[in-house]
Amino acid sequence: MTTPPPPGAGSQPVLQDGTRPEVLRPSVARPQAARPDPTRLMMMLFFISALAFCSLWVLKPFLPATIWATTIVVAVWPLLLRLQRLMGGSRGLAVAVMTLIVVVLFVVPFWLAVTTILNHIDSLIGLAHAAVAFRLPPPPPWVENVPLIGTKLQEAWGKFQGSGIGKVLPSATPYIGSAAQWFLGSIGSFGRLLVQFILTTVIVAIMSTHGEAGASVARAFGRRLGGERGRQMVVLAGRAIRAVALGVMLTSLVDAIVGGIGLVIAGVPLAPVLTAVMFIFCVAQVGPGIVLIPADIWMFVSGQYLMGAVLLVVTIVAIVIDNLMRPLLIRKEANLPMVLVLVGVLGGLGAFGLIGLFIGPAVLAVSYTLLHAWIAEDEDMPPAPLAVEPDKA
Repeated sequence: MTTPPPPGAGSQPVLQDGTRPEVLRPSVARPQAARPDPTRLMMMLFFISALAFCSLWVLKPFLPATIWATTIVVAVWPLLLRLQRLMGGSRGLAVAVMTLIVVVLFVVPFWLAVTTILNHIDSLIGLAHAAVAFRLPPPPPWVENVPLIGTKLQEAWGKFQGSGIGKVLPSATPYIGSAAQWFLGSIGSFGRLLVQFILTTVIVAIMSTHGEAGASVARAFGRRLGGERGRQMVVLAGRAIRAVALGVMLTSLVDAIVGGIGLVIAGVPLAPVLTAVMFIFCVAQVGPGIVLIPADIWMFVSGQYLMGAVLLVVTIVAIVIDNLMRPLLIRKEANLPMVLVLVGVLGGLGAFGLIGLFIGPAVLAVSYTLLHAWIAEDEDMPPAPLAVEPDKA
């Protein structure tokens, strides 16, 4: 027996025990998710790619200076913050001092080296011809009296007596001229280098002034791409850039200063030019020995034994600094293989010119660091590029 529902209870009947009978409601069909339109996706990708390509094409003249400036700012950012604290929190004054330091440490050495080389092209060509035409004289009497290795040294000297570089390095001789022409062509002209250096200095000042905003955008972009892991990869990229900047630039500068002082003290001709060439070779990861060792040999062969011994000591010191300081500075921030830096230097020189000596290793270091971190994310692998805890600055 059912009782009529109270007013306002609706039309559904109520049973005697106060419950309502179960009523089957008609099922409502849910709307199906719309299928993605392949044509629409392809058009989106096409226009986004075209827009990115056109943007890069417009920015192409500024890309080398921008990449180099970004590398420099990331490398010296902790120092900028310390300067700002020492100067009472004034960002403008700290940026001015830091820009001056950057010009002295990063821009001026490149500019002086390149201008010195380009101004003495004829002297360098004559020096190269003299090196090719050089013939080893007979061994001096003191060679036989060298302890332990005197006899063997005299025999080896006599074997190459009267020989030039064509006999000692026959396979390398035909490529010396081609390599020199390629290097000089990659350096470029005075005007282009001057514009790049000026742009780099201006961009360094702008980025240093608004560094926090740029870092926030970079971290937000990384988070947008890969969440928290993407943000961490942006931090890893910054550490890789700092490692290459400090390891390559500071080591090359110290090597060139030490080697240049040795060349001047020993009285080697064209010491400033050889110092500039040595700096470029150090940036190219060849080392100071390619300039100092032949100069030392020339000193001994020409009979200047005292100055030759002094230059030999300087050569050993410069080579030791090069082999210890560079890996120490690089591995302080990131565990990067030295082969990667070498390939980046040569590839950057061919792609961007002289500034590519600095840009190439930084780009490859970032790519290697991000790739290794991405692979280690799903594998039981330690993130090798992280050698130490990151700097909180």
